[in-house]
Amino acid sequence: MFETIQAGHKGLLTLLAALALAMLPACSTQQDVQPTLHLIDANQFGLQAGVPVEAIETVQPWWDAYGDAQLSQLINQALFGNPSMQVAQARLQRIVAQESYTRGGDKPAAQATTEVERQHFSKHGLYPPSVAGHALTIGTLQLESRWELDLFGLHRAELASAIGQTHATQADLQAARLMLSSQVARLYVQLARLQDQHALTQRTLAQRQEVLVLVRQRVDAGLDTAVELHQGEGALPDAQLQLEALDEQIMVSRHALATLSGQAPQALDGLLASLGKLQAAPTPAYVPVDLLGRRADVVAALWRAQAAGHQVDAARAMFYPNVDLTSYAGFNAIGLDQLLKASSLQWGLVPAIHLPLFDADRRRANLQGKVAEQDAALANYNQTVLQAVQEVADQMGSTQSLARQRVAQQAAQQSAEAAYTLVKARYGAGLGNYLLVLSAESTVLAQRRLGVDLQARTLDTQFNLIRTLGGSLQAAAPTGDRS
Repeated sequence: MFETIQAGHKGLLTLLAALALAMLPACSTQQDVQPTLHLIDANQFGLQAGVPVEAIETVQPWWDAYGDAQLSQLINQALFGNPSMQVAQARLQRIVAQESYTRGGDKPAAQATTEVERQHFSKHGLYPPSVAGHALTIGTLQLESRWELDLFGLHRAELASAIGQTHATQADLQAARLMLSSQVARLYVQLARLQDQHALTQRTLAQRQEVLVLVRQRVDAGLDTAVELHQGEGALPDAQLQLEALDEQIMVSRHALATLSGQAPQALDGLLASLGKLQAAPTPAYVPVDLLGRRADVVAALWRAQAAGHQVDAARAMFYPNVDLTSYAGFNAIGLDQLLKASSLQWGLVPAIHLPLFDADRRRANLQGKVAEQDAALANYNQTVLQAVQEVADQMGSTQSLARQRVAQQAAQQSAEAAYTLVKARYGAGLGNYLLVLSAESTVLAQRRLGVDLQARTLDTQFNLIRTLGGSLQAAAPTGDRS
């Protein structure tokens, strides 16, 4: 008994010595392969690294705040029916399945095996005379198991990488939803601007027709010449051209909205929109830059950089021994009538250590490739952060500039409206002619067109700002320690 225990201890010591010797070359051949890049310091931009994935899994319906039920319906329909969203959802399902597959890498696996083999045995082989020269049936019925011991973290690193890829793909899906909702909202505003401009252009056309009638009357009375008449006649085709161009743009915008929402191009041919129905949300003078930490593309890039780091860890673990345990227990017999007898029972336990000593530097090349992928992921994250900061700065600057432009335009429009009111009053009192009224109205129409453009640009810029900030203009509520 004592000799058996002592022999077992010697075997264990031999195993540990073999592992130690095998690890020596592994430590020395991989240490010079290191990434050359590092994550940018996100704190200098106000980004919060390590945002939990729960914060970026779903898009909040930010579009409902604008009070247009038609816009909300279009965005909701697009999020459900757009094929690109279906592709993103299928991609996420595939990544989740891959993560589940990876989770089983370091778990024991078992299988039941049943084999029936018909074999003719050689007369001059190793088998006894009762078997040699006969054709017999061999049966096997047994359970087999295998457990690869993750002593050096190979499977842990692979699982961590798979989890990171799942989180990154979840963030990609959120980014796709946010981008799509932003595209629909911006197209809707574009359609509303075009239709509002169409109404103003129709009034411009009617006004020019009235001017032409007056010019003809003045020509007949000898007060104007043919020059003024031709100028008045040339103004009509110009307004008609503007109307036709607007009709074309309205058609294209409707088709684009229908396609984004997963419908046939002509499905929204009767869609009417107006900027007056959109209640623009107030843009805060100061936007907390920590909102950038919730941007889906920033979070996805961070997860992928971390996942690439885990892939490097897995590649390093391949330099160390692979230890696994294989066992089996069941029945094996020559002749199926003998298979289930107790005397046919067999079992075995096979511990094994695997370490490729010479592999033409394939493990090193694999490590170099994974390190290069990590550098690429780090560079992509750094670029994403810089681009995010620039986009927010651009949209905030444009928002502030548009606010100042609208103040100036509204003042100009108020002056034009006041002048138009006075001219109409003078005409009603017989102190002026109708041409002065139409001229004053032209100035008003020009200011109204400019006001429509500025309002549309304000909404478009605000939608872009919401997108660049990850779907909200408000800072996230504190969620406790995120470490």
